Amino acid sequence: MSTPTADFIRAAGLPDRVVLEGFHALKHAIRFGAQLDIVVASKPIDELIESLAPDLEPQLGGSNSVKVISVSIDDLRKLPGRPHPTGVAAVAVRPTDIDLPQITPDRPVVVLDDPQHHGNIGASVRVSAAAGAGGLITVGNVDPWTPEALRGSAGLHFALPVSGRANLPETTRPIFAFDSEGDRLTEIPDNALLLFGSERAGLSPWARGRCDHLVSFPMEPGVSSMNLATSVAVGLYAWRLNIGSQ
Repeated sequence: MSTPTADFIRAAGLPDRVVLEGFHALKHAIRFGAQLDIVVASKPIDELIESLAPDLEPQLGGSNSVKVISVSIDDLRKLPGRPHPTGVAAVAVRPTDIDLPQITPDRPVVVLDDPQHHGNIGASVRVSAAAGAGGLITVGNVDPWTPEALRGSAGLHFALPVSGRANLPETTRPIFAFDSEGDRLTEIPDNALLLFGSERAGLSPWARGRCDHLVSFPMEPGVSSMNLATSVAVGLYAWRLNIGSQ
């Protein structure tokens, strides 16, 4: 017998599907064109739409909108992912990975060198979307679309191309690698690749070998590093605040 819980679990188990936890993740996914399989809520969703996303009323509240299925809080706890305080969860189609040459050349692309903390990946996606980056690529064996990463991005994986690669493909874009021992950052061109090392190991040898410019942020004496997502934010907003060619 088909039930909302069984349908949700079945959809979430497909290899090309991802789980969205909470109304904010659902909101962002819809705004950026996500294809949804199922949406469930343990609370009336109308108040959330009215207070947090009135622009989504046609998609979530109209007669031709995505159907939101009511479930109990107990059923919500049985679903993949963490029950969110908003009582909302959804399953969406994971977008097809976009290769680097297909990403717009007039915005920087963030490259994370073998990141290990999936929450940092999600936070990096979130700030990349906010700053208007062209895309985000992880290099190594990590999948940037894990539940933890999606949780950290609040659904903003759908706002820009996000993909994982075993290796960084060949490119004619200038590569700026960030390291505390690099030259002081002065300029970021629009078509740059912004390369950030992992939380523990920093830039790998291949990253140092591939970069065209090894650069650093000005920091107080004795401070040698920042959180990965914070570094991504500083680099992108340096580009936006006319340090680059905006």
